[in-house]
Amino acid sequence: MSDWVVALEGTAAGEQVALILALIAAMLHAVFGALQKGQHDPWLSRGAIDFSLVVISAPVALFLVPWPEGQIWLLLLGAMGIHFAYKLGQALAYSRGAYTVVYPVVRGTGPLFTVFGAWIIFGEHFAPLQWVGVAVLVSGILGLAVYNMRNIETGRDTLVPALWLAVGTGALVALYTTYDAYGIRATPNPFTFLMWFFFLSSLDFPILAALRWKNMTYRPALKPLFLKGLIGAFVAWGSFGAVMLATRLGKVGEAAVMRETSPVFAALIGWLILREPVGPRRVALIGLIAAGAVIVEVAG
Repeated sequence: MSDWVVALEGTAAGEQVALILALIAAMLHAVFGALQKGQHDPWLSRGAIDFSLVVISAPVALFLVPWPEGQIWLLLLGAMGIHFAYKLGQALAYSRGAYTVVYPVVRGTGPLFTVFGAWIIFGEHFAPLQWVGVAVLVSGILGLAVYNMRNIETGRDTLVPALWLAVGTGALVALYTTYDAYGIRATPNPFTFLMWFFFLSSLDFPILAALRWKNMTYRPALKPLFLKGLIGAFVAWGSFGAVMLATRLGKVGEAAVMRETSPVFAALIGWLILREPVGPRRVALIGLIAAGAVIVEVAG
C-alpha cells in the first residue's frame, strides 16, 4: 500500500486520488460531527475517542509499520503538542458555544489560514479564480454560523468568547494541516507517520477526560461513551488519515479546501438520516460551499 502511495506522488493520477481522499475526509468529518452532536460533554467525548485511538493504533504502530527514525521522532513530538492545543481549544469552544455555531467558524477559518500556510511553507500558489472559490466557500461556511447563531436560544452569554476560541482553533487547524503535511512528506513510509501520529497524539485527552469524569457530580454511563469513542476512533482514522495522504499526493491548500466541504455532507446526513429540516436559506449557503469547492478545483 505504501509503495502504491509513493508511486503516485507527483503524477496526475496522484492529484485525482488526493481529491478523492479529501472528499472522503470531508464526508467522514461530517459523520464525526453527527456522532458528537450534543450527547456527551466534549471533554469526555474526545477522551473516549482518543482512548480508542490508542487501543487500535498501538498494535499497528508497534508491529505492522516501520518504526520512525531520526528527525521523524521530533516531527511526531511537535505534532503531539500542536494537536493537544487544537483539541484543548476545540473542547473549550464547544463548552462555551453551540456546536452548530462554533463548528462552522472553526472549519471556515481553517482553510483560509491553511492556504496562506501552504504558500509560505510549500510555495503553493492559488490562481486568482481559485481565491474567488475560497472566498465563496468560506462565505458559505461562516454564513451557516451566522444563520445558526440567530436561531439559538441558549448560551448567548458565552457566545463571544466561544467565537474567539473558535477562530483560534481554526488557526490551529491550519497549523496542524500544514505541519502534518510536512511530517508525512518527510517520512519514507507514510503509514509510519500516520500510525505513530494516531498512537502518540491520543495519549493526552484520556487522562484529562478521566479526571473530569471522576470529579463530576453526575457521571454519564461509560458503556455508551466508550462505544461512541470506538466508532469515532475508526472515523478519525479515515478522516485524518485520508486528508494527510491527500496532502502528500496533492497540494496542501486544495486538500484543506476540499475537506471543508464537510458541512455539505453534514446537511445531507441531517436531512436524510436525522430528519432535520434544512430550509431554503441553509440550502443556499450549502450551495455556496459546494460552488466554492468546485471553483477551486476547476481553476486549479
